[in-house]
Amino acid sequence: MATGQAPFNPVPAMRTYPPVEHPVVVIGPQYLAQYPVELAVNSDFKVSDINGTLIFQVKSKLLTLHDRRFLKDAAGNTLVNLRQKISTMHDRWEAFRGESKEKNDLLFTAKKSKLFQFKTELDVFLGNNKGEVPDFKVKEGYSESSCSILLGDSNTMLAQVHGRHTLAIMPNVDYAFIVALVVVILNGDNADDHGEAAATSLKVLNGVVEGLGSAA
Repeated sequence: MATGQAPFNPVPAMRTYPPVEHPVVVIGPQYLAQYPVELAVNSDFKVSDINGTLIFQVKSKLLTLHDRRFLKDAAGNTLVNLRQKISTMHDRWEAFRGESKEKNDLLFTAKKSKLFQFKTELDVFLGNNKGEVPDFKVKEGYSESSCSILLGDSNTMLAQVHGRHTLAIMPNVDYAFIVALVVVILNGDNADDHGEAAATSLKVLNGVVEGLGSAA
């Protein structure tokens, strides 16, 4: 029997995160915004805002010992150069200001939290952090294509990456720094893809060799 009242439909709960109490500045205060920032990364690694305006671009340079990436602003000025130290077991990346390689220009380092891991998880240390507790962490979400960037070991959210190509950055967080971290994340994904491709090729090669041996 109708009572004249609409049935009660519960509203899904929303996950909330503590706000960023203090501005997070790594590359420069000019990259702080008082509002949430949304950025998109295309296949050429050009980073644009919601209006399609170019904000950053990433250039690469392959060397013998180091894989390098250069984060540049829209005018082409190098903000950060990132170097992968291939010889390390934890896939360490180092980010330096501009095109410098000097230790006093080290902005941050990022490395895998564990030697063997099934999900993307990175520990990020600022250049002046000589301890073992990371300043930031990157944790993969429920799907492989999403991850969160957190302040230290807390649950204070700094940014979220969706589909590996859409960034949602909290207010008062250095969005150039977040983009630099995404460079590391995406290159880590590419390295995993190359590793899987190499393993597949090795299996095929082994099969061919075994076939030749049987034929002989």
